[in-house]
Amino acid sequence: MLRSATRSIAPPVVFGVLFLLAWQALVQVGNIQAYVLPSPGAIWTAFVNDAPRIATAARNTGLNALVGLVGGTLAALLFAAVVVRLRVLDEMFTPLVAALATIPIVALAPLLNILYPSTSALPRQLVVGISAFVPVFMNVVRGLKRISPVHAELMASYAASGWAVLRTVRIPGALPYFFTGLRIAASLSVIAAVVTEYFGGLQNGLGARITSAVAATNYPRAWASVLGAVLLGLLFYVVALLVERLATRGRVDVR
Repeated sequence: MLRSATRSIAPPVVFGVLFLLAWQALVQVGNIQAYVLPSPGAIWTAFVNDAPRIATAARNTGLNALVGLVGGTLAALLFAAVVVRLRVLDEMFTPLVAALATIPIVALAPLLNILYPSTSALPRQLVVGISAFVPVFMNVVRGLKRISPVHAELMASYAASGWAVLRTVRIPGALPYFFTGLRIAASLSVIAAVVTEYFGGLQNGLGARITSAVAATNYPRAWASVLGAVLLGLLFYVVALLVERLATRGRVDVR
């Protein structure tokens, strides 16, 4: 198990180290100015010096991302269960969700900010919820619709109700699809939370720190906040991955 984990982690770690070394060398050899591209060393120094404030901003951004992710995921599961049972709603609702996925965050965030007080975090959480809703809904619907003919005939022979089929066959079969959507949504939630902070409202998150640092031409500090956002996104992704491993431990993926 340890050897398998090492084989999985080693390639991206080695690539990351080589990438950072090449980046550092490019900045030093090419004498690239900080306002164009700071070196990884300068970014890390700014990150360490500003760590307490970045941690506070990451906590605020992470809270918005978490609330939106949980709300969007629960709504997606509920709507997916309903549309799979009712074909009319499936034909009406699924294309609308696909259209919803094409709306850019930069267009949605300012519109929602107008509807709520500037001190409210709700617009950001709504944008995050919409961003998380789409991948979870689409994947769960796909998983719930996939039922093998053998299972369908077996449940029909038992005269099982629609709820029994959903509970005993469709939901267990849809778990891998759900977690695929959740992993995508986990990363998207942090991106959406950071981007929405560019459009006014409370100035207490990573997005606000990035914009203020850029306005002050302190580019290493701006990149340090970007690094904080990257680490926050990785944290969300890893937690989603761990939840998947725990929930599907011992299961065989039949896809």
